[in-house]
Amino acid sequence: MSTDGYGMSGSWAQGISLFAGVLMIVGGGFQTLEAIAALVNDEYLVATPNYVYAIDLTAWGWIHLLIGLALVAIGICLLLGQGWALIAGIVVTAVSALINFTWLPYSPLWAMLVIAIDLLVIWALASARSQARDATTGRSMSSSAVG
Repeated sequence: MSTDGYGMSGSWAQGISLFAGVLMIVGGGFQTLEAIAALVNDEYLVATPNYVYAIDLTAWGWIHLLIGLALVAIGICLLLGQGWALIAGIVVTAVSALINFTWLPYSPLWAMLVIAIDLLVIWALASARSQARDATTGRSMSSSAVG
């Protein structure tokens, strides 16, 4: 009974990509809810005086809305198998984590939840990328060894 070790790596990459895509859509949804809270009812959020990144909460709302919609769109593209979505997802999710770090004084628990999801997405996308690269390298090496 022989097994192909390279097929397992490819299936892991697909599973991790699926996980990351779903998490990106969830994280983007959270960002969108955060944006709606800042845009519609900014009295809900606590504005701290003398904060370095203190800008208008409506502006923060637009920033979170754009990032949230980008995360949802890239997550959908990732689920559809678009290769560029791996790198774009890592970049946009890293920006999301940084933006939510600056959002901590306004809504600490919510920002920490989104940062945790963002870090999990970055890990999953980086793992999927390395798994896919290893699977591709393994297949090319095995085909060159046979031929």
